[in-house]
Amino acid sequence: MTDDTTPGNNPSNKEKPRPVFRLFGVVAAILITSAVLLLLQRRSQFQALASDTESQAVPTVAIIHPVLENGTEELVLPGTLQAFVESPIYARTSGYLRKWYHDIGSRVSEGDPLAEIDTPEVDQQLLAARADLATAEANEHLAQITAARYRELLQTDSVSRQEVDNASGDLAAKSAAVQASRANVRRLGQLKSFERVFSPFTGVVTRRNVDVGTLVNAGNGGASQLLFVVAQTDPLRVYVNVPESYAPSMRRGLPANLKLTAFPADEFRGEVVRTADSIDPTTRSLLTEVDVPNPTGALLPGGYAQVHFQVGLPGDNLQVPVNALLFRSEGLRAVVVDSSDHARLQAVTIGRDYGTSLEVLSGLALEDRIVLNPPDALEAGQLVRTKEVGNPLAPAREEGVRSARAGEPTGNSP
Repeated sequence: MTDDTTPGNNPSNKEKPRPVFRLFGVVAAILITSAVLLLLQRRSQFQALASDTESQAVPTVAIIHPVLENGTEELVLPGTLQAFVESPIYARTSGYLRKWYHDIGSRVSEGDPLAEIDTPEVDQQLLAARADLATAEANEHLAQITAARYRELLQTDSVSRQEVDNASGDLAAKSAAVQASRANVRRLGQLKSFERVFSPFTGVVTRRNVDVGTLVNAGNGGASQLLFVVAQTDPLRVYVNVPESYAPSMRRGLPANLKLTAFPADEFRGEVVRTADSIDPTTRSLLTEVDVPNPTGALLPGGYAQVHFQVGLPGDNLQVPVNALLFRSEGLRAVVVDSSDHARLQAVTIGRDYGTSLEVLSGLALEDRIVLNPPDALEAGQLVRTKEVGNPLAPAREEGVRSARAGEPTGNSP
């Protein structure tokens, strides 16, 4: 009988794999898996880095839109206050000043006496003229009687016709002498009336050049003969030279506000009353008169004022910040971004320079997307990323106030 349980024939006696080999297999599988995962992670990181590098190569720019210019703008021009009427007062008769009634700063009404002149020579001339008139009138009366008698005698042929004609001619001469004497009396009477100097209108005395006892000569023979200067200070005139480009806006009734350094917190309202209707070929400006009411007398003739006008702007021009343009050798350029986010260098024509902003006459449209602070390295056709930002000119557009001072900024910081 065969024994099946011998060691060589027993299946249970087959050699089993050792645990250490299993451990090695598991570790190897883990290492392989980790290596694969690490390679995949590195590949993903490399792809992300390449994508970021490519993304960072595209610059990001700030995008704004042009704005329409306001319908009006503030024009500020210098001006000098002048009296509405200013009259130098001279004597019309010669003599010595007897008395003056008003000094500088005195407010006078029309017809108020300013001074009296003592004219003894004129007084004596007037007395002599009146005596001459009396003599002439007596001679005329005698000539009338003689002529009448000769006409009566002629009817009886007691005198000749020649004698009658001589009497009539003598009467006409005596009558003419009377008229001349009367005229001389009236002339000297007028000179006598000029002893009193009156104010020609309501105003204020701005100069007094004479004192009691001063010798006064008739006429305006120089500044030494000037007695007084009277000025009408309500209203006041202000003459300004308006640049030719703004001349069409200057019309009668246009409001004007005056600001003076003496009254920094106040504004005085006036209006344009007339213009010269002619451009000065030397200054290329339009002489414009502004009248300002001055009932309280606060404004003084000769003072300096800044005259503010609200003038209309022709057309619908655009306005952009000054830092939205590139200054290239070929001229001014604006960087416009198209619908595919590619940059385009657009030539522009500018008009007025407001310091922080520029008026664009041509080259841009209201819907254009332009780059604010464009980098100098930006090239035409380059791809860019866009970011919409607020237009720095929007507050100025809402307020509607811009200054046109020559060479002065408006205060709108970009």
